[in-house]
Amino acid sequence: MSDLTLVKTRLRAGVWEGELHVPPGHEAQPDIEVSCLDQQVPGHELRADPDRAGVWLFRFAIPSGLVSDGVQTFLFTDRATGDRLGSFSLIAGEAAADDLLAEMALLRQELDLLKRAFRRHCVETGGT
Repeated sequence: MSDLTLVKTRLRAGVWEGELHVPPGHEAQPDIEVSCLDQQVPGHELRADPDRAGVWLFRFAIPSGLVSDGVQTFLFTDRATGDRLGSFSLIAGEAAADDLLAEMALLRQELDLLKRAFRRHCVETGGT
């Protein structure tokens, strides 16, 4: 298991940003690999935070060629050890929208069922 910890700070304008926390005594500059669909994805940068020791700022611009229908999962790994540091998934397309709308409809139905059961319970017990 890696001693490095990658924490997401934000995803904005197609750029995933995070902080890589490195334990004291770690001498070498960390080397992160980004992959999607078992292929290396270039275009990330890692630089030391000048204000905080042991913290590196990580930025990854999501290539537009990898944005497509369905779910795309990006993995961040420590190249030295092969340990997984983190991941994120990007969901796009009509099929995903249909799935999300179906889930929302199901949640609404379940919520309505719970509301009716709660109201019935309150009537039967006199609100106590």
